[in-house]
Amino acid sequence: MSIELTRIDHIGVAVTDMEQAIALYGGKLGMGAAHRELLEDEGVEAALLDVGDGHIELLLPTEEDTPVGRFIARRGEGLHHVAYAVEDIEAALASLVSEGMKLIDTEPRTGIRNSRTAFIHHESVMGVLTELVEPASG
Repeated sequence: MSIELTRIDHIGVAVTDMEQAIALYGGKLGMGAAHRELLEDEGVEAALLDVGDGHIELLLPTEEDTPVGRFIARRGEGLHHVAYAVEDIEAALASLVSEGMKLIDTEPRTGIRNSRTAFIHHESVMGVLTELVEPASG
């Protein structure tokens, strides 16, 4: 059994200054602001900017001791993860487990805009932190 990735949902970018990042991606690169939200459980402020059918997701840590905060401390700002849309996240996770993939999330968590998300460990995806996203209906 294999999963079906329907499209690239977004590219996650870790940032240290949200306003500066929005000015760069939204102003200089011409991406339209789509949504901005505080994700307290994840310890980030997130902003989605439209690019084609997908998004750039800017991630500003709210604390240093969060996954994105630790990422920035180790590596600095930049590419954090690639996210792919799926229609059924539970089925996708079950398929990945059956294929022996290492997961960060065995159960979906709530993401931006009430999507359901789960991360695949970078060790299983050639060093790329990978997120699966089941967009919220409606």
